[in-house]
Amino acid sequence: MRVILNWKNNMPFKSILLGSCLLLLTGCSPSGSGGEETKTVKDNGVVNIYSSRHYDTDLRLYSDFTERTGIKVNRIEAKSNALIERLKTEGELSPADLLVTVDAGVFWRAENEGILQPVSSDVLEAKIPAHLRHPDGLWYGLSKRARLIIYNKAAGRPEDVEDYDDMAAPNYKGKVCMRSSGNIYNISLLSSIISNAGEQAATDWAQSMVDNFARKPQSNDTGQIEAVASGICELSLVNSYYLARFAKSNDPEKQKIYSSIGVIFPNQDNRGTHINISGAAVTAHAPNKENAIAFMEYLTSEQAQKYFADGNNEYPVIDQIEATSALKSLGGFKEDKLNVGELGKNQAKAINIYNKVGWQ
Repeated sequence: MRVILNWKNNMPFKSILLGSCLLLLTGCSPSGSGGEETKTVKDNGVVNIYSSRHYDTDLRLYSDFTERTGIKVNRIEAKSNALIERLKTEGELSPADLLVTVDAGVFWRAENEGILQPVSSDVLEAKIPAHLRHPDGLWYGLSKRARLIIYNKAAGRPEDVEDYDDMAAPNYKGKVCMRSSGNIYNISLLSSIISNAGEQAATDWAQSMVDNFARKPQSNDTGQIEAVASGICELSLVNSYYLARFAKSNDPEKQKIYSSIGVIFPNQDNRGTHINISGAAVTAHAPNKENAIAFMEYLTSEQAQKYFADGNNEYPVIDQIEATSALKSLGGFKEDKLNVGELGKNQAKAINIYNKVGWQ
């Protein structure tokens, strides 16, 4: 059963009963799987989620959680910015318990709007690496993606390209395709460069990338993959899950495109490849805070991690859990251990740099 409430029409927050249990006042008996247990919390017997995720596999997350705990899951889906604005408008009257969204930069925006509250959980702190969660527990990463260099195989593997900096070398003038500077993925990447190398180095990189553009920035990551495969350009940057979508597709045309693309995990000899997260945060006025924490803890279970990460072909945050075969086919890599919270702190600087160098 899938019910999505339309926030634009200001419809009331209705209960969505997910799972096989008929919920009475006492709820259902929890049933764990894989030897893991999720605690049953009674409160109002519900958890209300505002989510920018829209994947069918997430339905299993909700139904399994209800079966384990007896807690009903209600949700509203919309884009991240719309959800943040809704939480601001609702204020103390908001029914939302959890904000589920993507990119640490988005969580930073939510943090600065004062719509999140810190959470302390031994389960979350033990399972989720420190660099993938807010230092004060305002949000927790629950899956991750990597920002990768792709190249046109027909043009040959560029042996002098190992790091993000190498794409900005003068010999790649007119050979690089990118999406716009306003895209959160590019903002977060430049934010990480600022943290790792400083503002001047980040400015130099952005300026040199602009000098190397084969075309005006446009399209999304899928468009960059298609442009590199067709030879419009030789190099680009894309998130790992976009590549995984092509890798696992049964569409012959997509398989042809994927076979034309080579992949480089950048910065393996130094800081590691830039990563970002999908995650969750408890809202500032959550009426069912304990249920919200229970749901986040459930999302670190082995079964849930597979559902959560597989929904968008992302890497699990729990190292012991394997990625999808499509992601594994890309190869292993060392990731940048910079705390992803830094990506939000440098957003304004990154945007200013992009504007300064004329990256549209």
